Amino acid sequence: MSERRLRTITVNQIGYPVGGEKIAVFTGAGHDFQVVDVDHGNVVFEGQTGTPRFDEASGVTVHTGDFSEVHAVGRYRIEQGEGIASASFIISDKPYHELQQGLLKAFYYYRCGVELTEEYAGDWKHKACHTAEGIVYGETERRLDCSGGWHDAGDYGKYSGPGAKAIADLLLAYELYPSAFVSAIPIPESGGITPDVLLECKVELDWLFKMQDYRTGGVYHKLTTLSFPDLDVMPEADTADLYFSPVSATATGDFAGVMAMAARIYEPFDSAYAKKCLDAATLAWEWLVQHPDAPGFINPPEISTGEYGDGNDKDERYWAAAELYRTTGKEEYHQAVLQLVQLSFSKYSLGWADMGGYGTLAYLLNGEDLADRALYASLREGLLAEAERLVEQSREDGYRISLKEDDYIWGSNMLVMNNAMLLVVAEYFSGDSSFADCALDHLHYLMGRNVLDISYVTGFGDHPVMHPHHRPSVGDHVVDPVPGLVSGGPDRGLHDEYVVEHLHGKPAAQCFADHELSYSTNEVTIYWNSPAVFVTARFNQ
Repeated sequence: MSERRLRTITVNQIGYPVGGEKIAVFTGAGHDFQVVDVDHGNVVFEGQTGTPRFDEASGVTVHTGDFSEVHAVGRYRIEQGEGIASASFIISDKPYHELQQGLLKAFYYYRCGVELTEEYAGDWKHKACHTAEGIVYGETERRLDCSGGWHDAGDYGKYSGPGAKAIADLLLAYELYPSAFVSAIPIPESGGITPDVLLECKVELDWLFKMQDYRTGGVYHKLTTLSFPDLDVMPEADTADLYFSPVSATATGDFAGVMAMAARIYEPFDSAYAKKCLDAATLAWEWLVQHPDAPGFINPPEISTGEYGDGNDKDERYWAAAELYRTTGKEEYHQAVLQLVQLSFSKYSLGWADMGGYGTLAYLLNGEDLADRALYASLREGLLAEAERLVEQSREDGYRISLKEDDYIWGSNMLVMNNAMLLVVAEYFSGDSSFADCALDHLHYLMGRNVLDISYVTGFGDHPVMHPHHRPSVGDHVVDPVPGLVSGGPDRGLHDEYVVEHLHGKPAAQCFADHELSYSTNEVTIYWNSPAVFVTARFNQ
């Protein structure tokens, strides 16, 4: 972990849109500041920061400087006296275009089962991996094709539920903000007709088809080796047997939801593929109907890879019913939504374990005319109330995000981006741009306006994460990590040996180590990238 001196002026290290609020966060003593045009060396704005306040989560006293009056496109930095300066950043109409492209390109780097060629992967190329058939756990004679899809995280496991969450975020981003996805990433499939975001999602959807047991419609929970390989093992060198873990209701519900969603979105581009998605979703739904009381998933005794355990499948069933209703218009699915929505689970959460928010979005996006009017009004009101709560919490925070001290959990950056995603959706349904302004504050945090003055996205910003817990980045002997990966972020629970040794006693928002051994703060995963793509798409449309 680098021992560099933290800057006392933090900004979004990428930049700020021309319109709207532009704020830097200061931890030094001085209040006067200047905005300097980097290319010409001249001062374009002088200002004073506001009243200092102690920020509990970060453990520092902060004050903010507003330079929203600077509108000219260019590259700038903020200075205070001799030698005190922020990172440089741009102001432009669409400052996050390259960032969004990088966050999306990351999914290509996560691909499994194919060679990543130098033409598309550059220095991060590697040979095809995990091409052998997988063994169905408990049926040792049964072996099935399991190649393709995306590696889930810093390891090489592939998980049905988290994969479905990642696809859902990307498909929703495309559905709500299609103009943000005009540019090619590019990837090998880029062809100018089907947008690259849909081509990339198809990689994971094609793998998910292989996770459905065609005999029953149920979906295998995950596909992994029995235990994780060493940290420096490249994908193609990970040759241990792969196992399909048993079918779970949560995986089956997520599968039904994302396949019904895909059927709708791919229809204009490939109607045969859309039908395949809908048939698979329908089959999965039938399994759910026949197994109303399926137990939650736990790892089989021999398997020690990520469990993604989840004891409540009602939220996944709700999402599945809502997407199937939206795609087919069939009343049986509407009735299922009306029954499931009465059960106890979060209706607005967007996490891999709590997928209720996706069911609510599907129902609301379907429109009031096709909804039960009372339920539609209640869900919309609840969504906006949750967004208002996040705005209020952000006003209390020194770095203007919606996390309380207790929210700096394993994968806190997923919470940051999921909350930003919900805020953006609230803007979509209300027309109130203040929700998007708050969401943008969350993106500013991710990209460097935080107490550690670090960009939590590899390869972006002038001080990005350099040592993620990510096997290809450790094993490839390339100095820079694979770019575009969102790091997990501060975790006050100190859940790995490295942070226990190095971060004991730190404030919540400082419980982060840019070190490859810190899997609890510095791992990466597809479903931390996906909400970040959604949020950047809102500002790239």
